[in-house]
Amino acid sequence: MSSEIRLAFAHPSERSEATADKMPLDRISLRDHIVEVEIGAFQAERGVTQRICFNVVVEVQPLTGVIDDDVDRILSYDRVTEAIAGALADERLNLLETLAERVAERILLEPQAMRAFVRIEKLDRGPGALGVEIVRSTSTLNAAPEAESASVGPELLYLSNEAIASPNLKTWIDQLEKSNRPVVFCVGASLTRAPQINHRMAQRRIDLLAIEQNAWVLASKDDRCVVVSTRTELDWAMKNGQSSVWAPSKIVLDAVDGPSAQPRDAVALAAWFAATLGAREMVVIGAALPTEASVPLRSVSIDAEVW
Repeated sequence: MSSEIRLAFAHPSERSEATADKMPLDRISLRDHIVEVEIGAFQAERGVTQRICFNVVVEVQPLTGVIDDDVDRILSYDRVTEAIAGALADERLNLLETLAERVAERILLEPQAMRAFVRIEKLDRGPGALGVEIVRSTSTLNAAPEAESASVGPELLYLSNEAIASPNLKTWIDQLEKSNRPVVFCVGASLTRAPQINHRMAQRRIDLLAIEQNAWVLASKDDRCVVVSTRTELDWAMKNGQSSVWAPSKIVLDAVDGPSAQPRDAVALAAWFAATLGAREMVVIGAALPTEASVPLRSVSIDAEVW
């Protein structure tokens, strides 16, 4: 067996040693660290957990001077397991590749870390282990973005069906454009009743899709309203002055700490979303306010031209 093939199936520690530069680096390793998590792109992987095995090797700068048995001078194993836990807590992920990237990025933020080998395997998807392995170094990390002088939260509006059909809609959008703040619209389902079935998870998906259909109705009313479904799209839109209409399925279903509100409680669901975006408040036009919300809510009459 050639050395390349052997190393391809070897533990990350062997790959680290074989690909080291002339000046060797110290290494710490985490072997066979197994957690149960919901992950995967297939429908069968939603709503269930599966075992994921992590093998991680981190190359670190050799210490100079006396260690003096001081844990603060070394890269602790806890920092590696914390990187894994943090990456899993951010959001529900579809791909092991994405998870591996995020684990490596977190590890390489540690000042001692120079290179990280991350292998992740699914243990329950077949008779064998299905996985990915990546190698990342501090030189491959993207430069950290410069901190903005002031963070501007989005202007978030919930529009009832009556508000979507209102002749004041374009006036409201004009007014929002003048605020120089990013704008995100949320809607509920249309008046057309969605299919009703006796399956809780399937009904949730149907109800979320009903909201998304109505989001496209709003987008058809004004070209400035663009339907977005991912946090990446939303972040880009907010940075570039594009008004967004929230299509909730992906963000709701991928949330690690998801909303308690059901899609049929569309205003409460939108309030949960407003909190995740860090909105200062949510303006609700033409709909009743929920009894509880994690952001301040303000009700505006359907007849109001400005607020």
